[in-house]
Amino acid sequence: MKALQRNIPALLILAAILGGLELFVRAADVKSFIFPAPSAVWTALLDNWNEGYRIFPAAKVTLTEALGGLAMGTATGLVVAFAVSRFPRSRDTVLPLAVAINAIPIVAFAPIANNWFGILSPYSKMAVAASLVFFPIMINVLRGLTDVDSSALELMRSYGASPTAVTRRLRIPNALPYFLTGLKVATTLSLIGAVVGEYFGGLTDTLGRVVVGAASALRFDITWSAILVVALAGMGMYLLAVTVERVLIPWHPSVRGDQPA
Repeated sequence: MKALQRNIPALLILAAILGGLELFVRAADVKSFIFPAPSAVWTALLDNWNEGYRIFPAAKVTLTEALGGLAMGTATGLVVAFAVSRFPRSRDTVLPLAVAINAIPIVAFAPIANNWFGILSPYSKMAVAASLVFFPIMINVLRGLTDVDSSALELMRSYGASPTAVTRRLRIPNALPYFLTGLKVATTLSLIGAVVGEYFGGLTDTLGRVVVGAASALRFDITWSAILVVALAGMGMYLLAVTVERVLIPWHPSVRGDQPA
C-alpha cells in the first residue's frame, strides 16, 4: 500500500501526459505515420498480441536474448573484476582494453556477432547484449573490491587474515552495493543490445524485427506498441534488480532510504 501511495504522483503525471497526447493528436489531426494516438497504439498492441505481428511471442524471444546477454556479461564482468583486483599489476593492461571494448559502436559489432554465431542464432544477440553489460558490471565491481576502508584492511591484516578471507569478509560485502548499481544499469542495456542485434537480421518473431517490419509497412502504431513492450520489459527487469538489492543489502543507506546529513 505504501509503495502504491508513493507512486500515485508518477501515475497521475503519466495519465496526464497520455491524455494530453491523445487530445493533441486528435485536435491537430496528426497523421498516424507521424505520431499515432496512444489509443491507436493500445489497439494495435491488443490486435497483434498473438496474431498478426505476434508481439507477445516476439517479446518472449527478445527477453530470453536479453536475459542471456545479461547473464553472460555479468559473469564475464565479475571474473575480470576479481582477477584485476587480485593482480593489481594487470590493471594497466586490462582497463584500457575494457574501455576499448566499451567504445566499439554496437551497430558495428552486431553484424560481426551475427557472422560469428549465425544470423538466426539467439547467441549472436546475447553476445551484443553482453558486450554492453560487461563494462558497467566490471568497472563497478572493481571499484567496490578496491575502494575499501584502509583501516579495516589494516585491521584484518593485523589479525593475519589471508587474502581469501579479506576478499570474502571485507571486499565482497563492500562491492555488493557497487555491483547492484551496475546491475540496475545493465538490465536496460541488455534489452537495448538484444533489440539492436535483431535489427541486423534474425528470427521473425523478435521485437527488433517487429519494429523493422512494421515501420517498413508504415504501421507505426504497431512500431510504437512494440517499443512500449520493450520499455515495459526494461522496467520489469529494473524492478527485479531493485528487489534483489533490497534482499541482499537491506542494511545499506540507499535501501533504507536514509538521507545524507
